[in-house]
Amino acid sequence: MSTVITHKQFPNHKTYKMDLCGRPLTIDVGKVAELATASAMVSYGETTVLVAVTAAPRPRDGVDFFPLSVDFEEKLYAVGRIPGSFMRREGQPSLPAVLAARVIDRSIRPLFPYDFRNDVVVTCTVMSVDRDCSPEMTAMIGVSACLAYSEIPWAGPIGCMEMGYVDGQIIKNPNQEQKHASKLDLTVAATDGKVIMIEAGADQIPDDIMYDAILQAHEECRKQVAFINQIVAEIGKEKMTYDHADFDQELFDKIVSATMDEAKAAMDTDDKNIREERWNKLIDHWHALFLEDYPEMDKYLEEITYKFQKKIVKAWLLEGHRVDGRAKNEIRPLSAEVGVLPRVHGSGLFTRGQTQVLSVCTLNTLSAAQKLDTIWEEEEKR
Repeated sequence: MSTVITHKQFPNHKTYKMDLCGRPLTIDVGKVAELATASAMVSYGETTVLVAVTAAPRPRDGVDFFPLSVDFEEKLYAVGRIPGSFMRREGQPSLPAVLAARVIDRSIRPLFPYDFRNDVVVTCTVMSVDRDCSPEMTAMIGVSACLAYSEIPWAGPIGCMEMGYVDGQIIKNPNQEQKHASKLDLTVAATDGKVIMIEAGADQIPDDIMYDAILQAHEECRKQVAFINQIVAEIGKEKMTYDHADFDQELFDKIVSATMDEAKAAMDTDDKNIREERWNKLIDHWHALFLEDYPEMDKYLEEITYKFQKKIVKAWLLEGHRVDGRAKNEIRPLSAEVGVLPRVHGSGLFTRGQTQVLSVCTLNTLSAAQKLDTIWEEEEKR
């Protein structure tokens, strides 16, 4: 019997294009990673990133948080390199890859429903890299498109822009040469109406320049949002229903009404240990007041605590009052010491309020520098 071979068809394959700061942006859906909840092959210039988003159909049991995972996977073939390890295999994520995943996470997480408990995994695989077109930004746009047209509940889409400042001019999506000369490295993610995430490094940039750069980035993000909304209008799926996290609003309202003054008194201190001790006593008071009528109240306590404290802090901020009594322009007490450890090459202890960092430095020759296997320019870390 002869083997029958048929040509694979992709009936849902669609390609969408727009011009982004003078370079082509292409979102290809319906051809790769078809089993994912949503996927797209996104190209910006000659940078290509495969984005796949998968959501569990049911919530994870026993969690009181949203289980979102974002992976940014570098492939050295994207820049024409072979891994330098003995086995010639890709290693663990580099620091830039971890930071890129965090930027994406911070940009998309606030737009999921607060009580959504289904696992969501976002995977961005860098397939090819054009040094003038950021793979992080390309991935962010792809993630936004996938979440927007998928059935996953999400209040996007968002856009993403990188900004620079060269020779007195604000540059949108600077190329590699401009990045080297830039005094500003700014990444902005935003919806049509609000800026969601800002990450920046700068060389003494005036406030008005930074503010103008953010506004210009937001305008470009709006164009991307409109582009993604066109995709959603054509192929968007109906958002899934989900089991809302259990919360007793009636109990919360009674606790707020009965113990608002005690809660404010418990919160009004700059010492976290004292605040925690006071709050634990307040929880004991809640038990005395409401446990008989609400025998299952313990499972709501963490959520009640979060919402109650947030309510108090927000009210205080609107009144110009901070939790620890500091003025709006006042930072926590600072302390810096050097040479705190014997025999090591260098050490320092930095303290801000009740947060401390102990840093230790070791010196060696240049030959001991760490060799990096990444898609980025930097090949060594001293």
